[in-house]
Amino acid sequence: MSKRIAILTGGGDCPGLNAVIRGVVKAATGRGWEVIGIEDGFDGFLHPEKCRPLGIEEVRGILPRGGTILGTTNRGNPFSFPIMREGKLETVDVSDEVISRIDHLGLAGLVVVGGDGSLKIALELMRRGVPIVGVPKTIDNDLLETDVTFGYNTAVETATDALDKLHSTAESHHRVMVLEVMGRYAGWIALESGMAGGADVILIPEIPYDIEKVYAAITARCKRGRRFSVVVVAEGALPKGGGRVVKEAAGGRSVVERLGGVGEAFSNELKGFLEMDIRVTVLGHLQRGGSPSTFDRCLGSRFGVKAVELIETGAFGQMACLKGRHITSVAIEDAVRSLNLIDPAGELVRHAEALGIMLGR
Repeated sequence: MSKRIAILTGGGDCPGLNAVIRGVVKAATGRGWEVIGIEDGFDGFLHPEKCRPLGIEEVRGILPRGGTILGTTNRGNPFSFPIMREGKLETVDVSDEVISRIDHLGLAGLVVVGGDGSLKIALELMRRGVPIVGVPKTIDNDLLETDVTFGYNTAVETATDALDKLHSTAESHHRVMVLEVMGRYAGWIALESGMAGGADVILIPEIPYDIEKVYAAITARCKRGRRFSVVVVAEGALPKGGGRVVKEAAGGRSVVERLGGVGEAFSNELKGFLEMDIRVTVLGHLQRGGSPSTFDRCLGSRFGVKAVELIETGAFGQMACLKGRHITSVAIEDAVRSLNLIDPAGELVRHAEALGIMLGR
């Protein structure tokens, strides 16, 4: 039976989004289905011209491309849609309009590719009767019920490459080089790139750091003749008894708080103890860009195929996920009930410390 399905990409961009889009289109057209691409996340339903057909020609050659050919936004929540009214920013509920557009398109299923925020929106729309399946996307790797999200592997590779480059200049100038990476409230990127890049200190949100112990660790390296140190700081890291560094609080122009600046704050704090030259590099959106890794291309492609299979069997409200080496599915509700954070007493942390990496405690 011929079906019409749609796909959208929501939240921050990440490598592998185009692989998912391509996977959905190829798997669906192979079944004789029609695919509609929704531009700019859920916002696209508010503009008919942003709902366009996607066929094999439209996805040709996009597998190695970063970003998303459909565009995205991390402010597109139909239940809290930002509008300017008399010079003031307000939020209104436009979910009825979005659902009406979905009904008008006659969709047999909607594939929502997103992280925690986008999938929570998808869950609310599903409760209103929209047939939705999810695909887990975030460089932060903070979604539950999947071993890994696509985009994460490429982000870790980017951060590791930066650490390789920072090592040589740190050693040449006898400096402390601080690299601030993304991850929001989860320290996955910081911990795994730090381990792979030979960092001496890694600070993650799950383990509030003690600045005096960090100082002691760097000083001990100097006494051993290692006159430089490389520190990786997750953007959500925070000192014991202190709070996170926030670039922009939620409730203003931002729907969620924007983290950033902890690298500079940490280095300024460390300067009060250490006489060595300290330099900070903020990797920022470089972690979101570029061609996806082999792993993310394959994972994204497989997630796309699984999403079509879920629609085919009527398994709505499910999210594609990776368990071991197998692609399966779980309830979206289970995937967004909380964040997937690093266990401070877990194996990964123990192995990092066994390698001599200082984690701020």
